[in-house]
Amino acid sequence: MVLNLRDKLKAVDNAAGRTAAAKKTFTDCWHKTSLHPLEEFPHAFHLSPETLMLMQGEDMPPDLDPRRILYLDTETTGLSGGAGTVAFEIGLGYLTDEGFVIQQLVMRDYPEERYMLSRTAALLEDFDVICTFNGKSFDIPLLRDRLIMNRMDATVLDLPHIDLLHIARRVFKLRLKRCNLAHLEEAVLGMPRTDDLPGSEAPQRFFSYLKTGAFDLLIPVLEHNEQDVASLCVLLGHMAHMYEAPEEQKHEEDLFSMGVALEKLHHHEEAQRCYRLSSFGKMRSQGQLHLAAACRRCGNKREAVSLWEDMARRKEGGIVPLIELAKYYEHTARDIPKAMTLTRQAMMMLAEPKLAMDDKTVQEQRNAVQYRYKRLKEKLSKLKE
Repeated sequence: MVLNLRDKLKAVDNAAGRTAAAKKTFTDCWHKTSLHPLEEFPHAFHLSPETLMLMQGEDMPPDLDPRRILYLDTETTGLSGGAGTVAFEIGLGYLTDEGFVIQQLVMRDYPEERYMLSRTAALLEDFDVICTFNGKSFDIPLLRDRLIMNRMDATVLDLPHIDLLHIARRVFKLRLKRCNLAHLEEAVLGMPRTDDLPGSEAPQRFFSYLKTGAFDLLIPVLEHNEQDVASLCVLLGHMAHMYEAPEEQKHEEDLFSMGVALEKLHHHEEAQRCYRLSSFGKMRSQGQLHLAAACRRCGNKREAVSLWEDMARRKEGGIVPLIELAKYYEHTARDIPKAMTLTRQAMMMLAEPKLAMDDKTVQEQRNAVQYRYKRLKEKLSKLKE
């Protein structure tokens, strides 16, 4: 069929109309709000600035209200960060008197990123502290870059930041080895996940959604993210309670690790409390060694000596109690013969073949102890002259 000019123009107009109709318009991102009952978040309202500073050593607002902590987690187009990585979903949670609110924002296509970021920035203005899991290294730098790329104000992210990954690692790594959020939920919180989508599959889900338009592909991602955000609040409350009531904790490894973390942050009294509580069972030797060293550093030499002497009698802690006692009797008590006796005992212990150390370590210790004994012997000879 041959078309005349009028028919051709009409066909062009119809095609243009269909193209315009098919063209997407972007006015907002997808968003959802859910409310979780408060009984699922024990200790969440009992967070004090003092306890949070014990946990991570950073200043917190002195009048911090737990309702003004924003729990944040993102799902992204890549897990390694870098150029081209975008957060396609942002989960934001916060406490209210009615329950724990979780807002989830999704960009259904790249032009919706700006709306998603705008909603996030607006919400951030209402909060005093951000809480994440590995957010200092990943989520926050990524969001900052995306805000800047969209010519938006990135200073909304300049809030005190509680990164639970680092806090949890310091306390649980000795006992659990792995400290990813899902493992902490199961081993620490008693909240194992079932039928959960691994976070590593989230990027592919998003790209498949972009190709097919099937939003159902993102539902497991949203469920995974919602659990992540809720778990941040539960974990923070749980760990704050651990620091406030260490005597209620049942794992000596966690108590010992808390002591080490507290001592590194110069909270000496609290660290010694944890060492005392951990000085039982499998952590008895390590707990008492660290307690004695902490007492010595704080000037409480009498208790340190008592602890070392008790360990030496029980033959616990290897040669450390003997060497520490030798130092005390040489430099403080000025009892060189006693210091020599203790050093000799350490030499004899190092000669035993059952030491659970590599040959290089044993030889280095033998050399150090022999040098100490030789020096003490020379010192004693000079005193007799």
